[in-house]
Amino acid sequence: MTVTDPNWFTEIDAKNGAAWSLQIKEKLHKERTGYQLIEIYATTGFGNLMVIDGFVMLTSRDNFLYHEMMSHPALFTHPDPKRVVIIGGGDCGTLREVLKHPGVESVLQVEIDERVTRLSEQYFPELCESNSDPRAEFYFGDGIQWMKDVEPYGVDLIIVDSTDPIGPAEGLFTEAFYRDCYRALGEHGLIVQQSESPLLHLDSIIKPMHRAMLRAGFDDTATLHFPQPCYPSGWWSATMTGKHDVHIFRQADAEKAAFTTRYYTSAIHQASLAQPNFMLGQ
Repeated sequence: MTVTDPNWFTEIDAKNGAAWSLQIKEKLHKERTGYQLIEIYATTGFGNLMVIDGFVMLTSRDNFLYHEMMSHPALFTHPDPKRVVIIGGGDCGTLREVLKHPGVESVLQVEIDERVTRLSEQYFPELCESNSDPRAEFYFGDGIQWMKDVEPYGVDLIIVDSTDPIGPAEGLFTEAFYRDCYRALGEHGLIVQQSESPLLHLDSIIKPMHRAMLRAGFDDTATLHFPQPCYPSGWWSATMTGKHDVHIFRQADAEKAAFTTRYYTSAIHQASLAQPNFMLGQ
């Protein structure tokens, strides 16, 4: 196989001298929106595949790993999350997981590109099955500007489910954005944000995120680890920061959760907080 083989979609990471491929059956959709190029493929082994600007966003087969770890650890870390805001998350998988928590009263999803959501409804309907939940609200616009304008202290949890820190998403990884989030969050508020691969992006993304979050006024940070086969290196992370210790969670509540997950458990939550030696003291 070569990277130009038409039967394979290949994402090339030239900086790290690596590439990741999925065998495809057909291209289902291609569209350039006002923000980005979106492509949808049917693969032979991973179900449908969404690609944005040449980067794999999700597949039907393994997205549950990402969506569960972007939502449940943070929700069980907050003492009583009722008001949740998702920045990005246009495929609606994280929204679906958040709405599994009966104590959550409202979830606002702020996605800059409405076409991501509409195409997800068409090609990933299982991720959008909770879109009609009365607690769900959608706003299609700039999440950075929305966070600047929101009333202070009205949010319990902010989930930043964004693309890589390039293009429209670049501003979501800055101290200025975290300061706006800090102002928006209530007393026990916290943020969780996808933070790329610990193997490939420790110095370029993860360490700067921790420093920027702490400079913005937050008390604690923690990076959660989980597998993600369709992303570069297969090892992914989410980083939490909050106005309290984010290493402590409602373990008993997680153990007796009344909803179903495929990956997340209380034990997985605890294990995901453990740091490899090369990440200690980040």
